[in-house]
Amino acid sequence: MKQSIGPQGKLSVYDRVPVAPEHAVMMAKALFQRAGAPADVANEIAEHLVEADQCGVESHGIVRTLQYTREFMDGTLDASARPEVMRHEGGRRSVQARGGIGIPAMRIAHEIAAEAALENGLSAVGVLGAGHTGRLGAFGEIAARRGCLSIALGGGNRKRWRMVAPYGGREALLPTNPFCIAMPGGDRGPVVIDIATSQAAGGWIYAARAAGVDLPEGLIVDRNGAPSCNPEDYFNGGAILPKGGPLGYGLALIAELVGEAMLGPVLKGEINWLVLALDCRRYQEAPAMHAVAEEILAEIRASAPADGRERVEVPGEREREQCAAAQGKPLWVPGKIWAAIEEMARDLNAVPE
Repeated sequence: MKQSIGPQGKLSVYDRVPVAPEHAVMMAKALFQRAGAPADVANEIAEHLVEADQCGVESHGIVRTLQYTREFMDGTLDASARPEVMRHEGGRRSVQARGGIGIPAMRIAHEIAAEAALENGLSAVGVLGAGHTGRLGAFGEIAARRGCLSIALGGGNRKRWRMVAPYGGREALLPTNPFCIAMPGGDRGPVVIDIATSQAAGGWIYAARAAGVDLPEGLIVDRNGAPSCNPEDYFNGGAILPKGGPLGYGLALIAELVGEAMLGPVLKGEINWLVLALDCRRYQEAPAMHAVAEEILAEIRASAPADGRERVEVPGEREREQCAAAQGKPLWVPGKIWAAIEEMARDLNAVPE
C-alpha cells in the first residue's frame, strides 16, 4: 500500500533526507532568481517556505519550490513583479500584486492594514492579482502581534482555478478560497486560524503527487464523483470536497463574491484578497484582554482530549512550538521531492550563492 499524506499536510513517508535550512533557502532562492525573480523577492519567498516547513506546514513548505519555479518559467506568475501600494479616493488603499507571487504582497497588506487600524480603529486593504500567498498564518501574526484582529479572505478566480466541488455537487467549480483569522491571545501568543475552505489545501494534492503517495479518504472525488485517494484522479478531472460540507462551501462562495463581484475581476495572478484589521484596544485595554484570553485558552488546553489525542490544542500554538523547536536542526524533506528540486536546479543551471 502507498503511504499517504497526513491530516496536517505532513507526508508520511520514510525516505527523507536531511537538508540544512540555510541550504534549502539558497537552493530555492537560486531557482527563483534563475526564473526571473529579483534577489530580495526570491529570498523572501525562500525563507517563507523554509519557515513553513519548520512550523510543520509541509504542504506550504519547500515542496512549493517546484510549483513556483514552473509558474515563473511558464508565465503563470510574473517573476519580475513587485507589489505596489495604491491610495484611492476616500483613503482606501490596495496592494497591486500585478500577477506576481503573493507572499510579499500579503505581508505588506497586513502591515499597512494593522498600521491603519491602530490609527483609525478599523481598516480594509484589497490585494489584487496575487499569485500563491504561502502560509497565511505567518501574515495574520503580523497584525495580531500589533494588537489587531485581522481577517483575510481570498477568492474571485473560479473560471481559471476550478478545484473544489460545491456542497451537493461533484464538479470542480470553486478555488480553495482560504481564510485567515488572527487576534492577540494569551501567554503563548496570538490565536491564528489558517484554513482552506476545501477539505485539503491544493498544496496537499501537489505534495502527495510529487512524493508518490496516496491521500487520506474523504478529501477528493474522481471525475465521476466517486471517492478516491489517488492524487492523479484529482488532476484528471476530479475535485476536492468542501471542508465540512455546507460550511466550507458557504465560506468559499462568500469569498468568491468578495473576490470578484466586489473587488473586480482577477486580471492577473490567482485570486483577489480582502484584508480587514481592527484595533482590539478600542474595546478592551491590552492587559485586561490578555488576562481574559489566557483564562479562556488555559481552560481549553486543560480539557480532556478525545480518544487517540494527546491534548487539546489552540490554533496557531503548534506552529510556533514546532518552529521554535526546529531552530538549528535540519529539515527532513521527502527524498523524491528534494531530488526533484536538485534535478530542476541542474537543468536550469541554478547555482546557490
